[in-house]
Amino acid sequence: MHAYRTHNCAGLDAGNVGETVRLSGWVHRKRDHGGVLFVDLRDHYGITQIVTDADSPALEVLEGLRVESVVTIDGTVKARAEGTANPNLPTGAIEVYARSVTVQSRADELPLPVAGEQDYPEEIRLKYRFVDLRRDSMHRNIMLRSQVIASLRRRMIEQGFNEFQTPILGASSPEGARDYLVPSRLHPGTFYALPQAPQMFKQLLMVAGFDRYFQIAPCFRDEDLRADRSPEFYQLDFEMSFVTQDDVFNAIEPVLAGVFAEFANGKTVTAAGDFPRIPYRESMLKYGSDKPDLRNPLIITDVSHHFGQSGFGLFEKIVGSGGIVRAIPAPATAEKSRKFFDDMNDWARREGFAGLGYVTRKGGEFGGPIAKNHGPENMEKLYAELGLGADDGLFFAAGMEKDAVKLAGAARTRVGEELGLIEQGCFKFCWIVDFPMFEYDEEQKKVDFSHNPFSMPQGELEALETQDPLSILAWQYDIVCNGYELSSGAIRNHRPEIMYKAFEIAGYSQAEVDENFSGMIEAFKLGAPPHGGSAPGIDRIVMLLADEPNIREVIAFPLNQRAQDLMMGAPSPVSARQLRDVHVRLVDPPKPASAETATAEN
Repeated sequence: MHAYRTHNCAGLDAGNVGETVRLSGWVHRKRDHGGVLFVDLRDHYGITQIVTDADSPALEVLEGLRVESVVTIDGTVKARAEGTANPNLPTGAIEVYARSVTVQSRADELPLPVAGEQDYPEEIRLKYRFVDLRRDSMHRNIMLRSQVIASLRRRMIEQGFNEFQTPILGASSPEGARDYLVPSRLHPGTFYALPQAPQMFKQLLMVAGFDRYFQIAPCFRDEDLRADRSPEFYQLDFEMSFVTQDDVFNAIEPVLAGVFAEFANGKTVTAAGDFPRIPYRESMLKYGSDKPDLRNPLIITDVSHHFGQSGFGLFEKIVGSGGIVRAIPAPATAEKSRKFFDDMNDWARREGFAGLGYVTRKGGEFGGPIAKNHGPENMEKLYAELGLGADDGLFFAAGMEKDAVKLAGAARTRVGEELGLIEQGCFKFCWIVDFPMFEYDEEQKKVDFSHNPFSMPQGELEALETQDPLSILAWQYDIVCNGYELSSGAIRNHRPEIMYKAFEIAGYSQAEVDENFSGMIEAFKLGAPPHGGSAPGIDRIVMLLADEPNIREVIAFPLNQRAQDLMMGAPSPVSARQLRDVHVRLVDPPKPASAETATAEN
């Protein structure tokens, strides 16, 4: 007999009744029925009920153990008594009568419970993550992650992609988020950077003649964290040669749609070939976001033209000074109290906005200051244009365009949630396309890149030489699902003369381009194919499939919101010798001035 087990804890059923077996696992639960002890024994695969009584020496040993102790049980498989079978367990028709028990490891008092799914402070959960991962929901999430990655890998290979690995230690880039830096021992005063993405390397693979590349790529960005962002993350990184935007879409849509359908657990998924393509400017208008949640049926409309000459002075002033007014419908709110609308206004103020205007309507009667000042006739015209009914309310986001768009997008989401309009049981994908190549930076008072500076401009060199830079669109695209951006991608700018011109418009000299991006620009001068790709985020994919609101719930060993590993104690101080080895000297951060010092200095 094997030293630890003949079966796993999900491997026994009625066909094994009468057999002598050996199982190993963790003591999950204990139930004492007065001389008869029931133990749920758990391993990676499942749970088997163990029973023992006064006739077995195992009773005394098991009674003295805390839950989560690790044991090996020798016993006999028996059918459960009539009426006691558990149809929810693969082993629910049987139990194992324990004849002997070997204690492999005794557990001390637990820092958090494993059985059950009680909420527990994240700080404790992350400090004792190895215990937290024993919980059923966490175990399922991490297994789902493994299965999703295996499915992605299989589907990419079926699409003709080849898996290659790119370096982890690379050069720091002046573009993008803040790098994680690694000092060099052999080259004093110099640093490696952990990759924010394998961007340049995957493009160089295309220059090297490899046609279809993919990688389950680790990436690192030293940026502020939020629920859907982690400083260390993985993405399905891919690149293709001799392709148009349509070719990229046709390659990745079956992969994503297939993976989501495989693990959707009954939810519907947008079919490959049916991902809507929404231009960036249209998305910002209709949804107030470049990552729209298409499960929400509400559509935002620009209604500025209704308030250019209006009895409502505030909106008239905003429009007259170059601002805009966006309308967000609130359908079937006639029975909502005034408090609902006031609460929405208060919410907007808490979010840092001036407020959220509104109009109520019940049985065709308008209510609220905006309707009163704008007038019933003008309100009727507005409602007719928006296709709203006699019992529909309306919210307004007004101000300078950037602020009004942001408020309108947030209000659309909030109204959809408050009114229960968000469609459930589905994954709705879309592409956001036609991103602007450039934007005007108000702080720097200059034209700068809007998104990825290495995207090919639509119209290529001719567009850069003849068009207003702010009118030029890029061959850049995002994949969005249920309001989450899964990836950004682009058809790349592979021609040096176009790259130099694009950077010139953004205020960079040719010498600066050569210095900052020497590896790529030199490669492009030696023969580069047209190429493009993208990189869907694996953590966000699993987060959506697991229906988890926080990305840390689908990562085995995540950092907390302050980028700390509470379990291993990272980041941590290192010895003076280690610092000398890499030629680094620490400088203490400046201490905040005391009140007395500040007063004296003033």
